[in-house]
Amino acid sequence: MSKHHRCLPLFAAVNLLLILQPSAIGLPPTTTPITRFQNYLRINTAHPNPDYNTAVEYLTSFARTIPTLLIQTLYFTTPDKPLLLLTWPGSNPSLPSVLLNSHLDSVPAESSKWLHDPFEAHLSPDGKIYARGAQDDKCIGMQYLEAIKELEINFHYSPTRTVHICYVPEEEVGGFDGMARFVESEEFKKLKVGFVLDEGQASTTEEFRTFYADRSPWHVVIKATGVPGHGSRMYDNSAMENMMKSIEVITKFRENQFDLVKAGLADPSEVISVNPVFLKAGIPSPTGFVMNMQPSEVEAGFDIRQPPTADPDLMRKKIAEEWAPEWRNMTCEITEKGTLKDFMGRPLMTATNDSNPWWSIFKQAVEAAGGKLAKPEILTSTTDARFMRRMGIPTFGFSPMKNTPILLHDHNEHLKDSVYLEGIQNRAQLKHRSAHFQRSNKDSSLLCAKFSSLLWTCTWLYQNFLPNSNQLL
Repeated sequence: MSKHHRCLPLFAAVNLLLILQPSAIGLPPTTTPITRFQNYLRINTAHPNPDYNTAVEYLTSFARTIPTLLIQTLYFTTPDKPLLLLTWPGSNPSLPSVLLNSHLDSVPAESSKWLHDPFEAHLSPDGKIYARGAQDDKCIGMQYLEAIKELEINFHYSPTRTVHICYVPEEEVGGFDGMARFVESEEFKKLKVGFVLDEGQASTTEEFRTFYADRSPWHVVIKATGVPGHGSRMYDNSAMENMMKSIEVITKFRENQFDLVKAGLADPSEVISVNPVFLKAGIPSPTGFVMNMQPSEVEAGFDIRQPPTADPDLMRKKIAEEWAPEWRNMTCEITEKGTLKDFMGRPLMTATNDSNPWWSIFKQAVEAAGGKLAKPEILTSTTDARFMRRMGIPTFGFSPMKNTPILLHDHNEHLKDSVYLEGIQNRAQLKHRSAHFQRSNKDSSLLCAKFSSLLWTCTWLYQNFLPNSNQLL
């Protein structure tokens, strides 16, 4: 369908809530932060059939409890792939805006291998909320709304910069029908985005993790052909022999990269990872495979992840000349699931030094909230952040989960209620406005309140630059 957007009228939203069964969207979002989080988790947005529309309806109903939020539902492909865009208007709309992003979808879950139903959002006696998407990444999607509601309703705070909160579809399958289309749209250009916070990962320590780049995935399928023959004969350049030689070369490359990690010379996300994901060979029979016949075709698939510092041209050459050379009757198919460079040909990274004023403010905000940042990292996997970085927009991955096992895409994914609430509820007494901001706002009655790392970080990012500053334009 053609690209268009709409704002759901209030009467339509009310009517929709009246006719939907309670089991579809859970309880109305008027209970507690934990129950609201559980209700969101109970909406099954796992692939291959994510229920995006119900998730958007639920988030919209919560957003309507925050008076100043503007609500849009955008469609760039089909009606079953909505993108929800919320806007918190700032007092100075001429300034570049802040975008807070999360994704609606999640990966599948094998229910039989979980302690609790992955879409029940079971809260255990020790405070663990078991659900697919609890860490990846429905937590931050709800925390953003809870934080804004706390700021606006309880502390009568309004941002200087306009803040957008985005809920996108299809991230778990590449983002090509979600964020990739959004950043190319006229709707996105009108937002004047200057900085983005996207999803991060849990930290097993006291330090919060921040990600300034992603690794870019390539899917490589290598095929080998050769003459078939009796299982007892030795052939030169048989299909299986050629594939085995290829796998040996690939394995050696993988070991060399992994040795850098084991020796402490590089982090896992700073090297090129290569992992075999399938092997297709043999002649099927009713009882398995024909054992006395060598196959004429063999096919193997590999998942390759490259940091933005890698040279994609060198990798293509290596694959063509060493991993799948034509002279060994081999071919390869490379599916590049993203680029390593931005629109100006620079490595797809966001600076984490003084050259990037957003980094300084982000770091100060977390530390002012009593938190501590670990060494900034390249994410081992891939998120929608790469689409914003490709546009040249500074983007960090950050999810406020510390002292938490990393369970994204795992069985029994869970998040403790105390960790979730730490992103919303009272923790450290801090001031709304920094001295830097006061110098540009003489009418500065200082408000003191207790905020967690996420809430205070967002507050600083919203307002902690002089409104006439050109460094973020």
